[in-house]
Amino acid sequence: MAKHQELITQAYHAFNSRDIDAVLNLLHPDVDWPNGWEGGYVKGHDEVRNYWLRQWQELNPNVTPVSFSEMPDGRINVTVHQFIKDLQDNVLADSSVRHIYTIDHEKIKRMDILPA
Repeated sequence: MAKHQELITQAYHAFNSRDIDAVLNLLHPDVDWPNGWEGGYVKGHDEVRNYWLRQWQELNPNVTPVSFSEMPDGRINVTVHQFIKDLQDNVLADSSVRHIYTIDHEKIKRMDILPA
């Protein structure tokens, strides 16, 4: 699990730094990513890139992993603290949620969002 934890931690760091190319390098080409902002999922690097670039034009999210555990099916459960502001610096969310990751060939294949 240490390898997967490192991979996921790198993804959070790159996301919070707005280094989209670094994040995409950690994602499987056919990644399924939740659209936590508008609902549903986006698939693949191009859709993830478009989603995040659009989101960052309106929101300033910062997501920090708090704890990691491996689930019986091999997925990685990460409790995260999400702190989301709009571009006028108004706090929209300050809460914890769970991100469930599926790893395939050392790349993030899927992420799901669940309540903490």
